[in-house]
Amino acid sequence: MTPPRRIGLTGSIGAGKSTVARLLRSRGFVVLDADEQARMVTSEAETLREIETVFPGVVVQGQLNRPALSARVFGHPAKLAQLNAIVHPRVRARMAALEAEASLGGASTIIQDVPLLFEGGMRAAFDAVMVIDAPLETRLERIQLRGGLDRAAALARDAAQMPAEEKRELADAVIDNGGDEVALEAQLDGVLARLNLAP
Repeated sequence: MTPPRRIGLTGSIGAGKSTVARLLRSRGFVVLDADEQARMVTSEAETLREIETVFPGVVVQGQLNRPALSARVFGHPAKLAQLNAIVHPRVRARMAALEAEASLGGASTIIQDVPLLFEGGMRAAFDAVMVIDAPLETRLERIQLRGGLDRAAALARDAAQMPAEEKRELADAVIDNGGDEVALEAQLDGVLARLNLAP
C-alpha cells in the first residue's frame, strides 16, 4: 500500500489557517489540527502537573488558566521553550496516532495544520508545506475580531513566531489570504492542482 502524502499547513497568527483547513475538509481531505490536540493535551492531569511545577499558579482547580499562562510565556523565549518542551512531544504523539489511523482508513493525503511547523524543526517530516499569509494589519484585525487578545498581546504572539517572510521562503506553496473567501478558494484549488493533491 502506498503511504499517504504528508502535507504541512502553517502560517502566522491570524493568517487564516483555520479557514483553509475548513475548505480542505469540505473537499474531502483529512486535516489534523495540532492546536486542537494541544488543547486536549493541556487538559490531561499529567500534563497539568508538569505545567504547574514549572509555572506555579496557572492551574486552578484542575483547569489550566490559559490567559495567565500566556502572560507568563509570550515575550519570554526561555519560558516559552520550557512550555513547548512539555506540550509539543505529547501533541506530536497524538498527531502520529491520528495519522496512522487515517492512513489505515485509506487516505491518500494527510494534511497537518501546525502553527509552529518551521519553528519546531518539522519541515523535513512533510512532502510539501503550504503557507497561508496575509498582511500584518489584516491579521491583527482578525485576531482582535475573534476576541481574547488585544493588539499588544497579538503582536507579542506574532513576534514569538518566525517572520512571515521567512515562512514564505521555506514554503512549497504560498496562499495569500488578504482578500475574500472566493479569492482564497481559487488560490487553494490552484495549489491543490499544482501539487497534484487528492483526498
